Amino acid sequence: MGGKTPLRFSIMSDTNLSAFIWSVADLLRGDYKQSEYGKVILPFTVLRRLDCVLEPTKAAVLEERSSREQMGLFPEPFLLRKSGQLFFNTSQLDLKKLMGDQDHIAENLRSYLQAFSPAVRDIFERFEFHTQIDRLDKAGLLYLVTEKFATIDLHPEVVSNAQMGLVFEELIRKFAELSNETAGEHFTPREVIRLMVNLLFIEDDDALTKPGVVRSLYDPTAGTGGMLSVAGEHLASINPDARLVMYGQELNPESYAICKADMLIKGQDIANIIFGNTLSADGLPGKHFDYMLSNPPFGVEWKKIEKEIRKESEQQGFSGRFGPGLPRVSDGSLLFLLHLVSKMRPAVDGGSRFGIVLNGSPLFTGGAGSGESEIRRYVLENDLVEAIIGLPTDMFYNTGISTYVWVVSNRKPAHRKGRVQLIDASSFWQKMRKSLGSKRKELSPQHIEEITRLFGRFEESTKDGAPISRIFKNEDFGYRTITVERPERDAEGKIVLGQKGKGKGLPVPDASLRDTENVPLHEDVEAYFRREVLPHAPDAWIDHDKTKVGYEIPFNRHFYVFQPPRPLHQIDADLKQVTDRILTLIGGLSQ
Repeated sequence: MGGKTPLRFSIMSDTNLSAFIWSVADLLRGDYKQSEYGKVILPFTVLRRLDCVLEPTKAAVLEERSSREQMGLFPEPFLLRKSGQLFFNTSQLDLKKLMGDQDHIAENLRSYLQAFSPAVRDIFERFEFHTQIDRLDKAGLLYLVTEKFATIDLHPEVVSNAQMGLVFEELIRKFAELSNETAGEHFTPREVIRLMVNLLFIEDDDALTKPGVVRSLYDPTAGTGGMLSVAGEHLASINPDARLVMYGQELNPESYAICKADMLIKGQDIANIIFGNTLSADGLPGKHFDYMLSNPPFGVEWKKIEKEIRKESEQQGFSGRFGPGLPRVSDGSLLFLLHLVSKMRPAVDGGSRFGIVLNGSPLFTGGAGSGESEIRRYVLENDLVEAIIGLPTDMFYNTGISTYVWVVSNRKPAHRKGRVQLIDASSFWQKMRKSLGSKRKELSPQHIEEITRLFGRFEESTKDGAPISRIFKNEDFGYRTITVERPERDAEGKIVLGQKGKGKGLPVPDASLRDTENVPLHEDVEAYFRREVLPHAPDAWIDHDKTKVGYEIPFNRHFYVFQPPRPLHQIDADLKQVTDRILTLIGGLSQ
């Protein structure tokens, strides 16, 4: 049985390969719930990939180990050199050889796992793989599942790192769907990542052209490492002599394990990939980065970590991550924005730029003085927002809502200072041949190129008569919320005056008549009041003590194009046609 020819996938699409791997579920049906399939399939896929990667140097590693141990030397550094990777395995076994002893498959598989270097063993501990080995063994499935994976050829020359990354993501997507994971978690389509990477690197001439340049990239919601991988591939394709040092943190154990395995195979320092909740426990404190990318979960509450977040906000203020404000507990995406701002390299040291995917809520939720408004106020008044790009709906795998890419930087070029660019890319899409979950649309390379060009030009543009790129001053998004008071009147209609304190002799405000007005920052409040309020309420006044400054970005309003209604005679003609058709049908029924 161990002599079966491995199945090669060099001409098979990533989706088809992942579908074949997922077919192992046929063996699990009955003993595992659907939502549990991934607990077996994901770690076995990683194991087979590592198995294939190490195969060419396995014999040399075993020989080197024997030689160094005879010399009384600690072998690990020598084994790493021989393996040609940042990991190794010192077992005589591999997945194929495991097939030769069906009766001791569980024991031998554990022994094989234990022979990996510590970094790899941690990956399988995060998967809780030993638990699944026990469970599969008891169900009599362990040999069958191992045999299935041993027949799949996942050697790098057959399945590239980029393809393998796509396969991992597709498998996790299926797992997430079956587990009813929260919308917005886990996945960012590769073409969206490519767009974001384009936007980040567009003005870094050194990274794009000079040899030996090193840049750091951080993703606080790393998932399977898709954003890190695409960014690395993109930079390498433009400048092979540039190097990207990658950092990340991930909460989901399966995603973390795959990310760590992927980084390990690509030669990255996996000590830079941290497990845990980024918001409640920053795994890379004090670190700053050149570039950052993130797709935080949308609309996910942060109640579980509220205590830690509020404590940091109250005790550290602007010295910590959350000084500007806290959003409502129902959506923590703006907390990730603040976290990334805190990770920006100081402008005097070269500065940073990052891209973050958010839904529509952070643009406008919350009135003046609210946590959301104060966060917007902070990033706009500190001139950190370069651009916001509105993407088409149905772009993501597990949500169909509108999404936006924010480009944030503390090293704006001179022509962008004090300005924000809004790009409406909602019409830039093509229909997918086959939908994947909620994802029905995708960006073509041409769409990515055009959006990148719009961003790079930094000028107002139209498409088919409608605006697609607009430039605003930072203060255009700000406003003052003024409180308009009117006097309380007695039964005779006379104004009631205060009898004591600061209000003595002044009209007493009638709470039932109290109202508010939002005045744009660039307008004079008194002039606005005289023009908009006094003609309708001559006895009104402003309570200046209650005035608050707010910020919102009404994205869709800025791209709205009025469509006049059709002439009445056209509407009447259409109605007549419909009416005549109905009458004809009714006449036919009555015959």
